[in-house]
Amino acid sequence: MGTLRSPRTTHVRARGNTDRVTCDTGDACEPRGRGGAGRGLAAGAAPSVPALPLGSMEAARDGKGGSGPNGHAEGPAAERGRGRLRGCRGFLRRNALVLLTVSGVAAGVALGTAVRGADLSPAQVAYLAFPGELLLRMLRMVILPLVVCSLVSGAASLDTRSLGRLGGIAVAYFLGTTLLASGLAVALGFIIRPGAGATGLNAPSLTGAVPTSKETVDSFLDLIRNLFPANLVAAAFQTYATDYRMLSRNTTSGNVTWEKVPVGTEVEGMNILGLVLFALVLGVALKKLGQEGEDLIRFFNSFNEATMVVVSWIMWYVPIGIMFLIGSKIVEMEDIVVLVTSLGKYIFASILGHVIHGGIILPLIYFASTRQNPYRFLLGLITPFATAFATCSSSATLPSMIKCIEENNGVDKRISRFILPIGATVNMDGAAIFQCMATVFIAQLNNVDLNAGQIFTILVTATASSVGAAGIPAGGVLTIAIILEAIGLPTNDLSLILAVDWIVDRTTTVVNVEGDALGAGILNYLNEKEKKDKEQELKEVNVEAVANSKSEAETSPLDWLSTPCFIHH
Repeated sequence: MGTLRSPRTTHVRARGNTDRVTCDTGDACEPRGRGGAGRGLAAGAAPSVPALPLGSMEAARDGKGGSGPNGHAEGPAAERGRGRLRGCRGFLRRNALVLLTVSGVAAGVALGTAVRGADLSPAQVAYLAFPGELLLRMLRMVILPLVVCSLVSGAASLDTRSLGRLGGIAVAYFLGTTLLASGLAVALGFIIRPGAGATGLNAPSLTGAVPTSKETVDSFLDLIRNLFPANLVAAAFQTYATDYRMLSRNTTSGNVTWEKVPVGTEVEGMNILGLVLFALVLGVALKKLGQEGEDLIRFFNSFNEATMVVVSWIMWYVPIGIMFLIGSKIVEMEDIVVLVTSLGKYIFASILGHVIHGGIILPLIYFASTRQNPYRFLLGLITPFATAFATCSSSATLPSMIKCIEENNGVDKRISRFILPIGATVNMDGAAIFQCMATVFIAQLNNVDLNAGQIFTILVTATASSVGAAGIPAGGVLTIAIILEAIGLPTNDLSLILAVDWIVDRTTTVVNVEGDALGAGILNYLNEKEKKDKEQELKEVNVEAVANSKSEAETSPLDWLSTPCFIHH
């Protein structure tokens, strides 16, 4: 009588193009569907397993069981379709904020175009802009804690050597790119000549209030004074500015002369320069304290993280605020035809300078420094760019820029929260282009041929004054007067610049924040490279130390004690 064997369970596998049947007993079974007897079966063994239907084999191959709606097994096409659907859902989930922000810009243009013909009153336009005003107020609300806590945390987390090295590279990058931007604007101004042949510039719709001009020396002294605020609490909402009073003096001949005397005043606006310097010094001081300063460092770190959580909540309101900001600004436009026909060349030249600098020069600098794709880096910053375009404020864009550059581009928090607040204050490439182009435009408008000395003065003054340009809407217009005074041009024509500032200021702000972001990316790359070099150097030192220890063990002076000669004696 034959030996009884337990029933064998069969499993189906798919490998290559062969449907293979394997057995739990470990016996190899003949593949089905290709003919031939089972090579691993003895005579009289259990009958072979019948061939499975093709659909079942494909379902087993894909690791999926079950059947489709018609009772047939689902094939690879259905699985690929579900995979694409899951991929689309994941893409939408990851890029929801970016897509909503871009949609908000498009919806704002459509809203403003549609409502423009309704002839709204100024009060109604203000109501339309109310949701956008809320966005600006929320963003400005978090600027103070974000700047102070970020800089204190960043300065305290970096050692003195790294802080000095990164700070030096950042200053060189900021000054270098700003000088390049100024040179580009002057060159484009001479090539395009936006002020030559301009007509209709005395139209009432193009006039506006001319900002009070200041002496160049007083402007730079104000910049230095604001670096050292007398009251830190007041620096959160006030900044120092020089004003002038006219005093009469009687001369010996009986004539009365008037003298302009500078008088210091406090004007509304955050003194961000003073806060930045104080935060950096405080962070370095806490680092020097060692263990005693750890508690305060942890406090600023926690405060900073909590602020970033609030920023992440605000970012979901950005698409709505952007839509109403852009829509209300389009409604406020008085006569776009007059603007384009009279100042079209100036607008074109300014925006072209921003496109060349932001689209070519800055990416080339990033690529030359990191050998990485700059446009892929910029693709992760669409939301901050849209925010900059809508708000025209580098400071208001700072919260979203820090959040996106860390989450989307993987920049180290110590780098981003150290460099970006400084860049939002002192790095103004777009403003330098705007100021130089406006200066060349006004010179050509007054038929003034600029000589080499005046061009050099424009470059240096624009580069220096852009450092003190406030990161607020229309902040660059106030610094143009400094350049005009420096080269002896009238400031009355600044009203023409103010008429179209709302257009040019948008691309100006985008280029400003782009320069900050790429600078942070370059510093992050250099910092990571330095860390890798140190790790490699440490490994080489360890290997060399091990080799030296082995060599010393082999040639130890005590080895002669164990020689046969010594033992014999």
